[in-house]
Amino acid sequence: MSNYLGIEFGSTRIKAVVIDDNFTQRSTGDYVWKSDFTDGVWTYSLDQAFEGLRKALSDTDTADVAAMGISAMMHGYLAFDTEWNLLVPFRTWQNTMTAQAASDLTGLLDFNIPQRWSIAHLYQAILNNEEHISRIAHITTLAGYVHYKLTGVNALGVGDASGMFPIDSNTLDYDEGMIAKFDNLIADRNLGWKIRDILPKVLPAGEDAGSLTAEGAALLGGKLPAGIPFAPAEGDAGTGMTATNAVSAGTGNVSAGTSIFSMVVLDKPLSKVYEEIDMVTTPSGKAVAMVHCNNCTNDMNAWVSILRQTVELFGGSVDTGDLYTKLYQKSMEGAADCGGVCTVNYMAGEGVTHLDSGRPFVIRTPDSDFSLANFLRSQLYSTMATLKIGMDILAKEGVEITSLTGHGGLFKTPVVGQRYMAAACKAPVTVMETAGEGGPYGMALLAAYRANKEGALEEFLANKVFKDARSSTFAPVAEDVEGFDRYIEKFSAALDAERVAAVKF
Repeated sequence: MSNYLGIEFGSTRIKAVVIDDNFTQRSTGDYVWKSDFTDGVWTYSLDQAFEGLRKALSDTDTADVAAMGISAMMHGYLAFDTEWNLLVPFRTWQNTMTAQAASDLTGLLDFNIPQRWSIAHLYQAILNNEEHISRIAHITTLAGYVHYKLTGVNALGVGDASGMFPIDSNTLDYDEGMIAKFDNLIADRNLGWKIRDILPKVLPAGEDAGSLTAEGAALLGGKLPAGIPFAPAEGDAGTGMTATNAVSAGTGNVSAGTSIFSMVVLDKPLSKVYEEIDMVTTPSGKAVAMVHCNNCTNDMNAWVSILRQTVELFGGSVDTGDLYTKLYQKSMEGAADCGGVCTVNYMAGEGVTHLDSGRPFVIRTPDSDFSLANFLRSQLYSTMATLKIGMDILAKEGVEITSLTGHGGLFKTPVVGQRYMAAACKAPVTVMETAGEGGPYGMALLAAYRANKEGALEEFLANKVFKDARSSTFAPVAEDVEGFDRYIEKFSAALDAERVAAVKF
């Protein structure tokens, strides 16, 4: 029996997942890491990335791996010279320092370019006349860099590439018209390169993306032999779509953890450009409307820590998993509109609501019912409130969602996250057994598809992987929908205070 290895560099963990020919998870390993805010930039250490990868693999049974692949957080800025020396510290998707570039490029290309996209970071560096820009030979994503170090191949899966520069869904390559516009924009800078020269090659799912080299095997500490075929490197959005069988038109998924984003596969273009909506692709190149929000569970996690400390103050102790489960379940006792309690969970800025930085706070009316249940429900509503603002735009566009699948930490406690997400998006939400480990599992599936490519990715997932998948579905409850709509009115109004707090506090 063959095994398939998926590796994902998430925002809080580096995780390895091995699945077998039945697409069943056989072994996992992980390494906890976090971003650092250094000199005003959110970044991760690339040395720590490989240290964490080796640790994750050391805890994983990697025997008989027939194919493997790398996934990671999308977007951001990794710039290298001709020898692949890093020119500036890794600038992650969390940074909101590219407002001018994003605005200029959106206008130039008539295509929404969010601040976190690689091309926005590159153009902002050009606008800032940063010293390194004339020495750039390659830019890529975190997944692309790790893939290159392990295989020697400078390429990306089309889904990850679509978060660097716009993709033409017909050619499954960078949009030639937009390439020309960008080159004309920077022509007078005399940088010595054109944009296509420095971007990675684009590959759809299932294509040959190289194999593990002897040098790559050494980087992994000898845990795997050279020669293992690689699937194209993908972003966490693409692996999330794969892990939830949300790659066909009308399907969608929501990934909810440190950040939260939804992906809805379109059957027709949107009527106009929306700054709140990203246009990316599935791993096979289908057009996807993406609502990406920087903030999700971080503020809730901080409050859980405070409540844990309260328990410990009285000499008690509690299992972390049990604590989250109890608090999530307690929230369902709260009012559908949270009883006059509102939370803005912004630890970082938000592109959807046009904020460059965040300050989390809780606000309530004098006559609010400030109970633990209402407070917790408000916290959980806040994790998806900004996402709802973007999803409401798609609803007004007439985008129909036949299925919406949730995965990530927010859905680990049964029912709770599903119920609130169904109310927010006004659509049934399904959670599969793999909900908590979507990304690395999705990458392992893409590795299996690379090794056993038969037909389209959509057919492979629907007819082989998820044909008999165990799942649960929660439909919207009318009372919850009405309550969330009332809550979002207060949340939207509270953003005026958030804008002041982000500057003054």
